[in-house]
Amino acid sequence: MKKLTITLLPDIAGVCRLDRKTSFQEMPQPGCGFYSVTITPDEISLVCREEDIPADYPSEKPFRIFKVEGPLDFGLTGILSALLKPLADAGIPVFTLSTYDTDYLMVRSENLDRASSALSKVAVLK
Repeated sequence: MKKLTITLLPDIAGVCRLDRKTSFQEMPQPGCGFYSVTITPDEISLVCREEDIPADYPSEKPFRIFKVEGPLDFGLTGILSALLKPLADAGIPVFTLSTYDTDYLMVRSENLDRASSALSKVAVLK
């Protein structure tokens, strides 16, 4: 596999947990920047700019998001494991998201420098 290219997105992000009964009209609406909603039978998770998360939702923040430049072919294997191993070796917790075209790695802002250093061993950072 050739070396992946990763871009650090500019926004400071957060992840919050919404009650499963929350309607789309009640959710914080997407502003600019990264916005992802995941709905399961148990919960709704929202990842967005930290400033867009209302104070009354349980949340974790601040995070920075690395985007794996894609699109990535669905037949590729080992993408996430190649990126997660150096982060795990450095003791850096990661929250991951995937879309149709690519993968995203979220690390706490306080771990950004260490994560960048670890990722630079296996990817080109932009």
